[in-house]
Amino acid sequence: MRPITRRSLLGLTAGATLGAAAGCGLVGDGTKDVPIGDGSMSDTGPQPHQTAAERLEPGRKPPQFVIFSWDGAGELDNGLFTRFRTLAKEHDAKMSFFLSGLYCLPEAKKDQYRPPNNPVGASDIGYFKDEHIRTTLEQVRLAWLEGHEIGTHFNGHFCSGYGSVANWTPEQWESEIEQAIGFVSTWKTATGFTDVASLPFDYRKELTGGRTPCLLGQEQWLPTAAKLGLRYDASGPGGSQIWPSKKQGLWDLPLQLIPFPGHRFEVLSMDYNMLANQSHAATTSDPGNYPGWREQATASYIAGFQRAYDTNRAPFYIGNHFEQWNGGIYMDAVQGVLEYISSQNADDVRMVSFKQYVDWLDAQDPALLARLRTLEVGRQPTEGWAEFTKSV
Repeated sequence: MRPITRRSLLGLTAGATLGAAAGCGLVGDGTKDVPIGDGSMSDTGPQPHQTAAERLEPGRKPPQFVIFSWDGAGELDNGLFTRFRTLAKEHDAKMSFFLSGLYCLPEAKKDQYRPPNNPVGASDIGYFKDEHIRTTLEQVRLAWLEGHEIGTHFNGHFCSGYGSVANWTPEQWESEIEQAIGFVSTWKTATGFTDVASLPFDYRKELTGGRTPCLLGQEQWLPTAAKLGLRYDASGPGGSQIWPSKKQGLWDLPLQLIPFPGHRFEVLSMDYNMLANQSHAATTSDPGNYPGWREQATASYIAGFQRAYDTNRAPFYIGNHFEQWNGGIYMDAVQGVLEYISSQNADDVRMVSFKQYVDWLDAQDPALLARLRTLEVGRQPTEGWAEFTKSV
């Protein structure tokens, strides 16, 4: 679907180098459906399947938050968007889908895209065929109705050379995000589709955060994100399993280093970084390696979850792409860890979107969050949770 080189600058890690938004009411119940602009979107009221964020009571152990996120979030013939929407519904999970704006723009209209420091219409991820724009729009619509977050992965995914997103200024990032919002907001005009349902939300109002291509350019992106009123960013090039803090006014939620079975080093909690360490960035390898690699990737995610759950309760982030790399083993690994978490039947685990998670963070006493940030990776309060959170 797209060349591996678009993520080559993610970098190899170490060894290879429930709350939710307050709101009620049902979307799509016929009580509200107000077209926006050209009808590509509609105001249908509050998003369904959301619950109010609650402040943690003194003396209580914090929930274990787990956030599954997807870069690109388009639906091709492999049906991966459908697969993980279905899986999420089966296990009462909410996810963050970072939509690429170009997935709503036909290639015939590519001259409408003016990427910073790149030729007009350029894109390192190409453009979707009309049938895949249709299926993507349908999946995005259903995902939002099911309570998932629709974030942004911007547009052309430039990761190398002069035109790399790493070199963009805040003003260029503003152009990029405005174009991304515009492509999602005017897909009816761009495609001419008359038989595809509108998106049931105002994307500009819904947009809360996202992830930059290849985890590059965060420092230049954040001033623009703050200017636009976004609340979090998931573009950090690598963090630890600790409680988050804010950077330039936004919650900084980077991918995390987690245990990598069979190695002394840790790996970033993303499918591409598993791939980079296992097959040295090759997307198709000897199938004889796949069973062992699948087991290793699954065990790595489970170890990351278990370490946080058993110790400091830091949120656990998993990043993914809708790709069938190395026979689809990384998709199987994501399914495996989600099913493992669900099988624990733990009422203190919350599989939520980034948007829902930052709603919970914003509802907490800042003193509690500051205290939680003192817990290092794999460390729990020596005095016990009841005493640790009693005074806040």
